[in-house]
Amino acid sequence: MATIVMAGGGTGGHVVPLLAVARELEARGHEPVFIGTRTGFEAKLVPAAGFPLEFIEIGGLKRVGVMRTIRTLAQLPLSIRRVLTLLSKYRPAAVFSLGGYAAGPVVLASLLKRLPLVVMEPNAMPGLTNRQVGRFVTRALLSFQEASRFFPAGKSEVTGLPVRSEFFDIPAKVREPKLTILITGGSQGSRTLNEAARGSWSYFREAKFPVRFIHQTGSSAYESIARKFAESGMEGEVLPFIEDMPAAFRRADLVICRAGAGAIAELAAAGKAAILVPLPHAADQHQLRNAEAFEKAGAAVLVIDKDMDGGRLFEEVAKLQAQPEILKRMGERARGLAHPGAARRAADVLEMAIRH
Repeated sequence: MATIVMAGGGTGGHVVPLLAVARELEARGHEPVFIGTRTGFEAKLVPAAGFPLEFIEIGGLKRVGVMRTIRTLAQLPLSIRRVLTLLSKYRPAAVFSLGGYAAGPVVLASLLKRLPLVVMEPNAMPGLTNRQVGRFVTRALLSFQEASRFFPAGKSEVTGLPVRSEFFDIPAKVREPKLTILITGGSQGSRTLNEAARGSWSYFREAKFPVRFIHQTGSSAYESIARKFAESGMEGEVLPFIEDMPAAFRRADLVICRAGAGAIAELAAAGKAAILVPLPHAADQHQLRNAEAFEKAGAAVLVIDKDMDGGRLFEEVAKLQAQPEILKRMGERARGLAHPGAARRAADVLEMAIRH
């Protein structure tokens, strides 16, 4: 069977979906080989999953400052040369890219080698690498139709992002008298969401609002927020990290979170209504574009980062609690945006690219 190079990394949001596709390819008898950096999440996650990983040295180009940009541009020719050597070594039949700075040299080298290139673009606003090479791709697999304008007509399709099956298995939540709110800013937490949650407790308490919190704070803010939460008398739990996120989703009536591609895909798979607070400094404002697409579909409420505080959090939750039919419809609209089988479809497309 074929060797396929997997490109992309830096964040877990890039690496986890790549691993899902790699596992599907491996199950079909193919041999995935990853190319990434020593500083990205791939350095830990890929070897742990049992796949070979080759390293290159490259940094980012977006919002990194002048000196970092100069260093990255200086690294680029050597990184491309290194990738060309790896492509000669492994002789892959195709390259699969999920973007991120680690993917840039791999994608450019694959084009020089005229290898079939399949990209997966998880955001409504494609990243720099995918925007630059869009017209050369064999196929683009999208999470948002809005991204299709960056790729040639007829060469893209909406497949969604690979998401763990446990999220798709979550049934519609039966409403209880007490609203359960899941707040998560990702594994590292979010200062904005942490402070907004803490500021909201007095509003909920004074209004005698029937609410229960599940709050993932990140490790750095955990002790402070957990102590204040215990003193507040509010019901729920504060955790530095939630090991079983599908279980937390299952218990939640409403999720308050950032709008990264992974979070958006999980909300859709689980059919959960959400209040989305996009990270304001995300490259190319891609989180804002993701949240706008979800809001346009009626699946979420969008609140800009600078506007989110304790009072606004309480206000938005209270409005949704007062209109349970809207909360239910948001969950249904979110579920309508889900795409089960994204990893299988990616493997199908790669096999077609190899045959042609």
